[in-house]
Amino acid sequence: MDEEESKVALKLTTREVDGVTVVALDGRIVLGEESSALREKVKSLVAEGKKKIVLNMDNITFIDSAGLGTLVASHHSAKNQGASLRLCHLGAKFTEVLQITKLMTIFDVSNTEAEAVASFSK
Repeated sequence: MDEEESKVALKLTTREVDGVTVVALDGRIVLGEESSALREKVKSLVAEGKKKIVLNMDNITFIDSAGLGTLVASHHSAKNQGASLRLCHLGAKFTEVLQITKLMTIFDVSNTEAEAVASFSK
């Protein structure tokens, strides 16, 4: 891994599952390039006409307040453009953070990626 790569602590991998765009997040969602990368990713997917987006948080090791803000902002900007952003695989720690901050009510959360993908066809 070169220096450049190790600086950005968030990796985003996108794939399509049954017409739903799944973005697997790996690393940390923190103030700076990581938050920007996530915001830009969601923005570009919505711009491409992707209306069903799932963020798989399975490999998120850490999120700070800026990261939470980015998730909320991404959720709202997607919603305002007729797209839907859902979260899956939050893990106990992250679920607790969302409950404490009362953000659990904002997001559509599923335990597994399969559930999240299926929730769009209901």
